[in-house]
Amino acid sequence: MIGRCLALAMVVEHKLWRRLGTKGKAGKASQRMAASLDIVTRVLHRDDEVIVLDKPAGIAVHAGSGRNDGLDRAFGELRFGAEREPALAHRLDRDTSGCLVLGRSREALGWLGKMFQRGLVRKTYLAVVAGVPQEQEGVITLPLARRSHDRRSWVMKVATSGDTAAERAETHYRVLVAGDGLSVVALSPVTGRTHQLRVHADALGWPIAGDPIYGGDRSRALARHLHLHAAAIQLPGRKDRAPLSVVAPLPEHMRGLIRMAGGDPERLIEAVRP
Repeated sequence: MIGRCLALAMVVEHKLWRRLGTKGKAGKASQRMAASLDIVTRVLHRDDEVIVLDKPAGIAVHAGSGRNDGLDRAFGELRFGAEREPALAHRLDRDTSGCLVLGRSREALGWLGKMFQRGLVRKTYLAVVAGVPQEQEGVITLPLARRSHDRRSWVMKVATSGDTAAERAETHYRVLVAGDGLSVVALSPVTGRTHQLRVHADALGWPIAGDPIYGGDRSRALARHLHLHAAAIQLPGRKDRAPLSVVAPLPEHMRGLIRMAGGDPERLIEAVRP
């Protein structure tokens, strides 16, 4: 029964991504996605300083060298009467969906940068993972380092004792629902290391479904695409404003496995609302 359910979930996910035109060709697919994206419809919040977007999975936030597939190529459509287009206050991985914060002025970007740097921005991700964590909640403090000494490399690992390149990394987690060998976990990073959530989850024995780098065969057998979503974000209050809390709806490609684990996608989003 589990095998049939997994097969059905993967068929649904595969059809969704075929509609996006992936067919295993990430670069060309993300170029098509960037070109066809109606970015204005992805706005979750807008005020005179900040825009929060619902970033789709499968597209990089920055256009790389020689590529035209970055989400930032479309930021000119988000001026909404401002003199300049907004700019990124932080990043999300290409295959991660959800809340992405933009600043609408140099002053706003400076303030946002300080808030992220000081760890004052609360971020909560939802992930579908293979396996069930031993504890219902906990804190992961495994330090991280690059796998390669090449500074251009972005693949990470848990640092070994005495590694001078090790960086502190801290993730809080909470199991929201578990069933059929799957779990839906809320992940809240305190630090913001590259691929931190993905490496931490894998290191504890419950890799994120669909992770092509850290999950191994166990993860890739569950899904073709990464099941990690930046579900909620809370920015501190500024001047006379109250803190800003925003949530992003779950993407379609994650809903099948969430239901298999016994979860209700809409209720899970409400469970992580700040």
